[in-house]
Amino acid sequence: MPIKIPADLPAYDILSNEGVMVMSPDQAAHQDIRPLRIGLLNLMPKKIQTENQFARLIGATPLQIELSLIRMSEHRTKNTAAEHMAEFYRPFQDVKDEKFDGLIITGAPIEHLPFEDVTYWEELREVMDWTQTNVHSTFGVCWGGMAMINHFHGVAKHDLADKAFGCFRHVNQQPCSPYLRGFSDDCVIPVSRWTEIRADEVAQKPGLRTLLGSDEVGPCLIEDPAHRALYIFNHFEYDSDTLKQEYDRDVASGTPINIPCHYYPNDDPSQQPLNRWRSHAHLLYGNWISEIYQTTPFDRSKIGLEVTDLRT
Repeated sequence: MPIKIPADLPAYDILSNEGVMVMSPDQAAHQDIRPLRIGLLNLMPKKIQTENQFARLIGATPLQIELSLIRMSEHRTKNTAAEHMAEFYRPFQDVKDEKFDGLIITGAPIEHLPFEDVTYWEELREVMDWTQTNVHSTFGVCWGGMAMINHFHGVAKHDLADKAFGCFRHVNQQPCSPYLRGFSDDCVIPVSRWTEIRADEVAQKPGLRTLLGSDEVGPCLIEDPAHRALYIFNHFEYDSDTLKQEYDRDVASGTPINIPCHYYPNDDPSQQPLNRWRSHAHLLYGNWISEIYQTTPFDRSKIGLEVTDLRT
């Protein structure tokens, strides 16, 4: 089934042309079915690119998804047109009385800053606490995941001497997890970050379970059942050329950067990179949507209540 997004959102035509099932609100209103309401708290500077990436993944399931775009209330983006933000995004303070089946908190290019130095840190802390009463399942991505695991568990992010940059193999550590249904024993995931979460520190926190991890770049996907959350520190959502765009940008600006590992054929930037993560990306986000569908209350007002097993 399709994802429901505004017909004039750029992602509508882009995804339609790719074969992703999309539906306008007018079309969806004629269906006698409750869509899953998924929020995207978009902290990335290139808003439209990020919208497309996540809409592509959550729109590939057989369920109807209503995607709501959310921004921090006071932060103003410099890289996306004000008209786009005004038309498609709502500030968090305007949605905090509403309930969502799922929420994705994206990464942000501010990982060099201590959390408390981020201008919107206090409001983001409010968002993370709000998820416990108003969101059924939350997915923190890259910096967003690091922020969540720090907020809820005090797990620190650590600076890296060199950027973790490229496509790295990750081991499936919990093949029985419903979030890894259909996964291979290992898989390739794009990585682009200057910080890390350390496995030994995660292991010290009761209740956290690492689902995917790498000897080269550390933990990747962590489940936090007590907070109904997943934290992923790498980028399944990346397009085939996203790492290339980052590499070309740094080369053009004279910023020191290594060729992304295991990305270009023969590590040659003149060649076209191959996408080796797309299938697992769709599996992960499809499994997440499936788990939400099976466990979220039909009555959305009951989201966040103390219920031991919503499947029964």
